[in-house]
Amino acid sequence: MEAVTLYQFELCPYCHKVKAALEAKGIAFTKVEVNPMNKKELPVLPPGAPRKVPVIQVGSETVFDSTAIVAYLEAHDTTGLRLTPTDPTLLAKSQLVEKWVNDDLSHVLPTVIYGTWGEAIKAAKVVAKTSNFGMVQNAMVRAGGSLIMHQVAKRIVSKRGGGEPAAMLAAEMDKFEAWLGEADFIGGTALCVGDVAAHGCLTCIAEFPAFTVIMARPRVAAWYQRVAAIRTRNRHRA
Repeated sequence: MEAVTLYQFELCPYCHKVKAALEAKGIAFTKVEVNPMNKKELPVLPPGAPRKVPVIQVGSETVFDSTAIVAYLEAHDTTGLRLTPTDPTLLAKSQLVEKWVNDDLSHVLPTVIYGTWGEAIKAAKVVAKTSNFGMVQNAMVRAGGSLIMHQVAKRIVSKRGGGEPAAMLAAEMDKFEAWLGEADFIGGTALCVGDVAAHGCLTCIAEFPAFTVIMARPRVAAWYQRVAAIRTRNRHRA
């Protein structure tokens, strides 16, 4: 596969989903951190594409949307780990979990990252630590970005009927734990798209207290470490 460039934002769960797929498949990539305020780092996008991360460039091709990106990687990578189950039942389960990650888990995560001002400040520090922005840009992202995302988190909580963000996340993790059951992976004995989607999303909050709470679930923690080991091993091969 030609050189891959990933345009991302460090606290975007969809970006972490794509990174999880790239690493699991052993595809080397260059990461470009995108300023969430002006997004000027983004490449020229196809007509009709939203100015959102994640975006990848592979040679002359530009692909957007995390689900489309993972599907593109599966279709064009001929040497890496396959993430699409051949068994129809496992394939349907993988697709169900990926859709849940996109529609539910990824929407709940901002409520535990930006839900309180303390969490928003913590998130700002993570952005500052991982970004390649200049001092002025960092200050703008830390102030403006955190304010915007704190408001987004409040709207998500309201849209989902109110309640405590921690309880909302716990309810979603109950679903995931039921899907996982006693298996090593969502794909049974082999890693699948559902696994990398969920693993990437959870990696997004690894520096926040909610992650520690999630890892207190033994089956989820064991699954998380199994996926992390595959990502690490294949990343080093890239």
